Amino acid sequence: MSKFINEFKEFAMRGNVLDMAVGVVIGAAFGKIVSSLVDDLIMPLVGVATGGMNFTDYKWVVQKAVMDGTEIIKPEVTLNWGSWIQTIVNFIIIAFCIFVMIKFINKLSRKKAEEPAPADPEPTKEEVLLTEIRDLLKNQQK
Repeated sequence: MSKFINEFKEFAMRGNVLDMAVGVVIGAAFGKIVSSLVDDLIMPLVGVATGGMNFTDYKWVVQKAVMDGTEIIKPEVTLNWGSWIQTIVNFIIIAFCIFVMIKFINKLSRKKAEEPAPADPEPTKEEVLLTEIRDLLKNQQK
């Protein structure tokens, strides 16, 4: 059992796994921020622009609820297309932000790759002399 635990520790402590975990946590928080942006800022403005429409309330009733007085026996079945539109807006904003971030990272990596490597330094006088001696010795051995 301790071998299994040691293997798990080794796996969990790899840099890739930790980076991925951080990315998932930040992504989840970013998703909540975007959801709040859409739900609390964008969609109310869209509602005002469209005459007071609240998209989350829009749905298509497939089957009405079965009632017995005030008691619901069978709830209504609906397709919530307004909520779906809001989710699409969330997705578009998140996808756009990820696109911009990846484009920025790619631009940085291209700049790094385009930077010329530093030129090799000129050999010192000693190195030049040693190279000449080496070449003379090679020629004498032939």
